[in-house]
Amino acid sequence: MRKAKLLAACLSVAILGGQTLPMQGPLPLADPRKEKKEEETAQPKESVRGKDKQPPESEDEKGKPDAESVATPPSEDLEVEPESTEDHARCLAELEALGVTFKPAERLDEGKGCGIDKPLLVTAIQPGVALKPEGKLRCPTAMALARWAKETVLPAAGIAFAGDTVVSLDQASAYVCRLRNNAETGKISEHARGNAVDIASFTFKSGKTVEIKPRREDSTFSGAFQRSVTAAACLYFTTVLDPESDAAHENHLHLDVLQRKGGYRYCR
Repeated sequence: MRKAKLLAACLSVAILGGQTLPMQGPLPLADPRKEKKEEETAQPKESVRGKDKQPPESEDEKGKPDAESVATPPSEDLEVEPESTEDHARCLAELEALGVTFKPAERLDEGKGCGIDKPLLVTAIQPGVALKPEGKLRCPTAMALARWAKETVLPAAGIAFAGDTVVSLDQASAYVCRLRNNAETGKISEHARGNAVDIASFTFKSGKTVEIKPRREDSTFSGAFQRSVTAAACLYFTTVLDPESDAAHENHLHLDVLQRKGGYRYCR
């Protein structure tokens, strides 16, 4: 019996030219008249799932403002958000403990939501590490920048460039009253609220400068350094956009502390 089964299997292979038998027979052909009728009567349905999966809004997530932003300019009734006196005092104490050099500045209110209730003029983000040029920021933004510099930037620089040290974080934009991506219409930028800072380069004691630019395929120590500090930035900031994110950020890192529902972070 076993030999018979083996012989039958061999014959099947020989007849089919080495092909295996299908697991099921051919399906009946569809009626083309029925298909045409269904095409004519079918109505497109909106994908609820796709609608729900839209990413949350954030500062500078796209190189261009979205259609809704273009159609709806920022309201003139926006007000500067007041900050808790207690929270601000705790934040200031933490900045001092981190070694940040700063001084309080006058309240900013330029209208249309531009301004900071309790701004700080930050001149050094760590002892011996300047913020150049000095910039006005909210305290939580300055604290995120200081922690990132202390816990990530300085150690990574010490590994990548042994014997050299970072002496300044060179910023391209701190507080400035503008819309996202400097657009003429759209939504207000997190820079206009003191929540954001753009880092353009790192300057070292030796005079060396590591400029922010596309470095995804850069196998040098500068490339490894930039990729390392960029990836780690999302541990401190809620939005991190690097030169590969879009054309608007090809020469700087955009870092902000915009708070979203559920603690969502946008890093790319």
